[in-house]
Amino acid sequence: MRKYKKLSHSVYCCDYHIVFVPKYRHRLMDFPELKAEVEKSIEMISEWMGCEIKEKNVQKDHVHLVVSIPPKISVSKYVGTVKGKVAIKIFKTFKGLKKQKYWGNHFWARGYFVNTLGIEEEMIRRYVKYQEKEERKEEEQNNRFNLF
Repeated sequence: MRKYKKLSHSVYCCDYHIVFVPKYRHRLMDFPELKAEVEKSIEMISEWMGCEIKEKNVQKDHVHLVVSIPPKISVSKYVGTVKGKVAIKIFKTFKGLKKQKYWGNHFWARGYFVNTLGIEEEMIRRYVKYQEKEERKEEEQNNRFNLF
């Protein structure tokens, strides 16, 4: 059974599956310090905005979130705020990144994927939770058959 949340004038259950990637899809979250900073920042910003992260998976080259966003906040406002504030925090913490000429002032690629969760919510939650394990298996299989 879904748990409904209440605001002063509304009752809601707005859960979204959101995916976004770093600029040029670089595998930056392969660095443990950077990955930890991204995770911590996403959690802090979401809490500050009144959004609840139900599942989170920060991978080498993308971020998966299952998040409950209240109706007073649009999905684009949430994603824009998270991506913007995380980028600012990353560039302040890891000053060497900004020195790379291809970054400019942008850590994340433009755009994002979003899907509302409905009947298949549990399936998507499992996918977000275990996707990295499946991706590793696939990479290992591809490496075994690599001819070069």
